[in-house]
Amino acid sequence: MSMLSLVGVGPGDPELLTRKAERILREADIIATPVTAPGEQSQALGIIAELLDHHRQQVLPLLFPMRSDRAALLPHWQEACRLVAEQVRAGKRVAFIALGDPLFYATSLYLLEGMRREYPELPLEVIPGVSSLFAAAAEGLFPLAEGAEKLLVLPATAGEEMIREALLEAETLVLLKVKPAFEAVLKLVAERSDLALLFAERVGMAGQVILTDLADIAAHKPDYLSLMVIRRVSAVPAGP
Repeated sequence: MSMLSLVGVGPGDPELLTRKAERILREADIIATPVTAPGEQSQALGIIAELLDHHRQQVLPLLFPMRSDRAALLPHWQEACRLVAEQVRAGKRVAFIALGDPLFYATSLYLLEGMRREYPELPLEVIPGVSSLFAAAAEGLFPLAEGAEKLLVLPATAGEEMIREALLEAETLVLLKVKPAFEAVLKLVAERSDLALLFAERVGMAGQVILTDLADIAAHKPDYLSLMVIRRVSAVPAGP
């Protein structure tokens, strides 16, 4: 049956794929993958490489440049939707692969938006995936929230003032893609003595880094694929 499936492939470790995601990826005729530039190697495609049947399945790169100008990006999103719609209308099962979860700060959101607007008659489904923040917390044995506690998630580019306010409002704050604000965030954390910190980089991928010591984190040069989890010490269960 023709279908567009937005499939979360997790943060990097192929073993974190769900059974449903694996089944759909094996059944798909077309594996659509986002790239930021022509000829670029897709990180999401690398995660599922062992599942691909190159004799039967076609890989379809879709261009999603990394820019902040939404108006300049719109033509690329529209072209990606057109290419996908063309395949689905031809009776193909298309699986668009997304790092982490398809509905959580993912490129697939732009495809979902465009397909629902321009091609609402075409069947579409979303297959959830493991987000990097959950994988990072698991690797660092770092609790995220319990009971009535608040957990806030922000891109690190939200600005120093918003991050400062979030640290006062919630027991746990997750900052995604922290590299641009790395030093500013460390400064905010250093101002307080009641915060525990988890830094995670390239979770589930080659070169994974998990750090919890503030000095070790400050001495590290962060990768683009990095995040921080900041939690009030009073909210962190004591060790055995």
